[in-house]
Amino acid sequence: MASDQQRREHVLVVDDDPRIRQMLTRYFEEEGYAVSTASNGSEMQACLQRENFDIILLDWVLPGGKDGLDLAREIRGQSDVPIMMLTGRDEVIDRIVGIEVGADDYIAKPFHLREVHARLKAILRRRQPLTKNLEGSQSDVIRFEGWQLDIDRRQLLSADKTEIDLTTGEFDILVVFARHAGRVLTREFLMGQTRGRNLEVYDRTIDAQIARLRKKIETDPTHPQLIKSIRGVGYVFTGKL
Repeated sequence: MASDQQRREHVLVVDDDPRIRQMLTRYFEEEGYAVSTASNGSEMQACLQRENFDIILLDWVLPGGKDGLDLAREIRGQSDVPIMMLTGRDEVIDRIVGIEVGADDYIAKPFHLREVHARLKAILRRRQPLTKNLEGSQSDVIRFEGWQLDIDRRQLLSADKTEIDLTTGEFDILVVFARHAGRVLTREFLMGQTRGRNLEVYDRTIDAQIARLRKKIETDPTHPQLIKSIRGVGYVFTGKL
């Protein structure tokens, strides 16, 4: 039983509203998660220095001079831990900005706890290594242009074996591209393959995610050679496998 407790996913809830912190804490603890909370950026950073977390639920509007977007940028500067933004804003531009700073998902307030949980599980599931079959098959690795994409370990290595930090969304999109090399992929296809659920498709959120990925794998992100845009259609991965 103790070993099961040690394997519980650890959630950090960052929200200045004590009612929301209490509600999310109660719900996720009842679902078997470990939960820590913070009411502002300073408390969040203190939590991150003390412990490792599997996912962060981060409120957009926070006191203390730094909002959720500022904190998301700080998190991305030191970690690829998944971030789900909790926001009272539901405009498309706000969702795009959240993706641009590295958030993996966003959910508008007021939210249903079961939906938060479903999205959280989807993010954590995509981050977990794939289970190997009983015959002990080798790791699923895709190599292209000197890069090494290890699907099972969710790891991307450059030609000099440097590990590149990717968010959950960036990694998932790269896997989809690599597995469909040479095919023109629409934004709708990319959203469906990476989100794993029916959502309204916001073209520019996919564009923002790909722009972030290009900065990490392209020699010149302004003239991409691995992920090329097909005007009016989508994208194509042209890396040689």
